[in-house]
Amino acid sequence: MISQLSWKIGGQQGEGVESTDRIFSTALNRLGYYLYGYRHFSSRIKGGHTNNKIRISTSPMRAISDDLDILVAFDQETIDLNVHELRPGGVVVADAKFNPTLPEGVNARLFPVPITAIAEELGTSLMKNMVASGASWALLGLPMEVFNKAVEEEFGRKGPAVVEKNIDAVARGANFVLELAGGPLKEFQLAPADGKQKLFMIGNDAIGLGALAAGCRFMPAYPITPASEIMEYLIKRLPKFGGTVIQTEDEIAAVTMAIGANYGGVRSLTASAGPGLSLMMEAIGLAGMTETPVVIVDTQRGGPSTGLPTKQEQSDLNAMVYGTHGEIPKVVIAPSTIEECFYDMIEAFNIADQYQVPVIVMTDLQLSLGKQSSETLDYNKIVIDRGNIATDLPALEDGKLFKRYELTENGISPRVIPGEKGGLHHVTGVEHDETGRPSESPINRKNMMDKRLNKLNDVHTKLTNAVKVDAPHSEPDLLIIGMGSTGGTIDEARLRLSQDGITTNHATVRLIHPFPANLLAPYVEKAKKVIVIENNATGQLTDQIKLHVGHAAKISSMLKYDGTPFLPSEVHNQCKELK
Repeated sequence: MISQLSWKIGGQQGEGVESTDRIFSTALNRLGYYLYGYRHFSSRIKGGHTNNKIRISTSPMRAISDDLDILVAFDQETIDLNVHELRPGGVVVADAKFNPTLPEGVNARLFPVPITAIAEELGTSLMKNMVASGASWALLGLPMEVFNKAVEEEFGRKGPAVVEKNIDAVARGANFVLELAGGPLKEFQLAPADGKQKLFMIGNDAIGLGALAAGCRFMPAYPITPASEIMEYLIKRLPKFGGTVIQTEDEIAAVTMAIGANYGGVRSLTASAGPGLSLMMEAIGLAGMTETPVVIVDTQRGGPSTGLPTKQEQSDLNAMVYGTHGEIPKVVIAPSTIEECFYDMIEAFNIADQYQVPVIVMTDLQLSLGKQSSETLDYNKIVIDRGNIATDLPALEDGKLFKRYELTENGISPRVIPGEKGGLHHVTGVEHDETGRPSESPINRKNMMDKRLNKLNDVHTKLTNAVKVDAPHSEPDLLIIGMGSTGGTIDEARLRLSQDGITTNHATVRLIHPFPANLLAPYVEKAKKVIVIENNATGQLTDQIKLHVGHAAKISSMLKYDGTPFLPSEVHNQCKELK
């Protein structure tokens, strides 16, 4: 028996690739396996090659596999584009309709199955995804009743007749391929899973759930890949808790509505990708000047302009840190796991309220859309902190205003919710005095700038693991630094490097701004060499480290910006060369 296996299905977008993957992986999750998914899809509604890859394991892992065991192909293009990933002895289950062939020299077995023909016999070619998934499930020798249960859950709302037809499609696909192969393939028999209950979700769902748990009750947003699933998740759930989602006319309206709602005391967020973040920049400056909390999620994708809207990249870091005109306090945090997507949203809202600043939660396409196993979330960890909200204020004297922007020792002024008696004040985007009245006094200007910019001095203490470190070695050969979705890939590469006799430590930077130099510096100083792994062309995280930590001479970048995530073998090979 084997401890892990990699499975991929591909075809034209709109052929049912996504639903096949969903049912297949759901059934595996029911058995208790750990899963990590990668979705390659075109930036159009229908047509264009798409594939979904699932890595199945008996133990936790957070990386795409280098190779592939089973490929399910709805067309020849899928074989041609993906066959190079097949390990020797791998399997291709292909629709016999297109007379599939394997390229010369490929060491793999081909099982042509009349996938479309079987589906059409049952009344519709739409069921070919069930035929294909049944065939590949059968080769693994896994219990069919578990798979049928997943089918029932997927199609149950359409009635028992539809469920029965789809289960029949699964059975026919399974029976056909088992006859071809002579039974389940022994070399692909997975060891039993631990059977423990696990969550299985995409990062965007975890972000939406985290926002809900944080007390968010309003989300204005404009749809954009790869952020739309956050909006779609909350559309279904916020109304159950007295909240709502509004689809705005653009991202400018979305962020200004979110700022307005937060000013009114309602926790609100908006979510977008790079192009939308660009449109939000002036309003983010308004939130900084008026010291209004707001949470913004940026799910990074390939840029610039429309770029690669459905592909992986981590190139918005500089935009998030430097994008606004003028200088304002803001916080940029970067979750690196599904669990952190959930917990970090709660901390993002708390930080936004405590420091009265915009907080940008930075994810990337792979983390946002890659479906992964997650440990059960601990709701007892949730703590809501609304910060310095003033209540029970004394009555104002005639002509006096509340000092909403009062100069305080820590720079954080008392905040009032509109309607609070004794809390009357001005709110404006121009420079202002303590009551919010416009002021161009040089002395006032300096005082207000210092007040705003100095209040984030201890923010690194508010985010759990601002720099998450695994450092078993006091003076490692390599310190590997990453952010976002690269963490699992780095960890897997480190296992291979240890087999090569190379010692490594690993740091994931989770607080991007203000940069936690004091937390990262000791590990950079002790390492012989440092390599920074990031999905962009200019080394934006590397530049932040060099700027704030120093030691530029021993810091190198490993950059990938072709639209695909890093593979463990890529990180391993380049780190080995650097050593």
